Amino acid sequence: MYPYCEGKMPSDQPHPRTHLFTVRLWVERYGDDQREVRMQVRHVLSGETRYFRAWSEVVAFLLAKMQSVDVESREERGDHREGEAQ
Repeated sequence: MYPYCEGKMPSDQPHPRTHLFTVRLWVERYGDDQREVRMQVRHVLSGETRYFRAWSEVVAFLLAKMQSVDVESREERGDHREGEAQ
C-alpha cells in the first residue's frame, strides 16, 4: 500500500506526495472517574471529518484516505500503471 510506512524512506528518494490532516484529542469523563480519549481527524484537502475512540481506527482512516486521494489524482492525470487497479 504505502511502502514508506513500513520503514525508513531512503534519503535519495524524492519526497512522496504529502497529505495534510488535523488531529484533535481530548479526554471525556463518564461514570465514576472513568475517562476515554476521543479523537477528531480532518482531511484538510477534502474537509472530511471523522471521530474516533481507537487509535487503530485513526490509522486505518488515514491510510485509506491517502490511498483514495492518490487514486483520484492518478485518474485525473490519466496516469494508470499497468497491472494497477483502476
